[in-house]
Amino acid sequence: MAEAVLIDLFGLELDSQEKCHQTLRKTLNTVRHHHAGKAQFLCIICCSNMSCEWDSEHDNCKLETSNEFSAFLNDFEIVSNPSMAASLYIVKQKIDEKNVRSIKVIVPVHRTTLMKAFIDQLFTEVYSFEFEDLQVKDGLLKQSTEVITAPELEKIQDEIKMYLRSLPSLNGKLTVITSSLIPDIFIHGFTTRAGGISYIPTLSSLNLFSSSKRRDPKMVVQENLRRLASTAGFNAEKFYRVKIDHANEVWIMGKKEPEFYDGITTNQKGVTIAALGADCIPIVFADPVKKACGVAHSGWKGTLLGVAMATVKAMISEYDCRLEDIIVVLGPSVGPCCFTLPKESADAFHNLHPACVRLFDSPDPYIDLRKATRILLEQGGILPQNIQDQNQDLNLCTSCHPEKFFSFVRDGLNFGTQIGFISIRD
Repeated sequence: MAEAVLIDLFGLELDSQEKCHQTLRKTLNTVRHHHAGKAQFLCIICCSNMSCEWDSEHDNCKLETSNEFSAFLNDFEIVSNPSMAASLYIVKQKIDEKNVRSIKVIVPVHRTTLMKAFIDQLFTEVYSFEFEDLQVKDGLLKQSTEVITAPELEKIQDEIKMYLRSLPSLNGKLTVITSSLIPDIFIHGFTTRAGGISYIPTLSSLNLFSSSKRRDPKMVVQENLRRLASTAGFNAEKFYRVKIDHANEVWIMGKKEPEFYDGITTNQKGVTIAALGADCIPIVFADPVKKACGVAHSGWKGTLLGVAMATVKAMISEYDCRLEDIIVVLGPSVGPCCFTLPKESADAFHNLHPACVRLFDSPDPYIDLRKATRILLEQGGILPQNIQDQNQDLNLCTSCHPEKFFSFVRDGLNFGTQIGFISIRD
């Protein structure tokens, strides 16, 4: 049983008011009979408002409602907007407010393919959709077999982009935390959660990663990234994130890209590389002498596997960097106040240095990932003064500061993501 039912009248052109009413009464009666009291959300989308008359050449509905018919619609929420992208995004917000996942879409056959294309762009695999033909004549129309062409898909994406671009930023101004150790020949920074358009509480508002397990679609994340790029001054079209495996593989840009990697290095100007973080440490590396840089995602497994020094070694081998010239800045991460591991996993950190573990004799000791990372970097030859892991903003615990950072430890599986990024100025 669907948790929500969406009836699409957006592009329907009906010949007369009476025929319109007959069609809708039949459809709405069926929906009410099968779903009222069971579905959490019943909705109709239309072109502008329920009394509009638009020219059929513009593929908009012609729909006039009497007082009698308006009363018939009381069980349904009406979403009216000239933009299909806006209408569906508003519906998505209402669905997310109710934590709904299963949606039935009743749509005219000639719009089924178009509707699916919009849904593919605005929803993720968290949601499941069932499609049913809207009966507009006697009998049920057959399912459409049309496909969306590449130009049509681009037009859909452009409509969505323009709508998302028009939305106001949420939860404050977009801010970027920077390090005084990294010189101005680099553009770099670490993001907070403010200044984006993601509205789901645990993703709000500058979520910078989309996955099949979260409710933020790629296009929302792309708009957040566009806003970040505009603020920070880098090119969002030349932006590369790590592909996390919680290990120590490093991709040297220009060489074959591995399937997964937790580090990236480059000496290409104008290219921005980024490490994700939501408790795990996003680390930024810079060599102002050789004009090379790197990033690494360092969770507890990656820390022990040496992903930070693996990134350093890639810079040395590929760009002839020297250890004494490399600057390393640790971005916001979970602190030892909030991060625990089972005793058997904590042993490895204790063996590295006892100071990396608190309450070592407890079943779940507290782990200091930042201290462990500094120790491993210093052991690898990075100068202590070239490592920044203590800063008024950078060393705040992500779990302890929900107003500022995303956190998996705090928020669970539907967590948002911040990043550390760097590029070499053109």
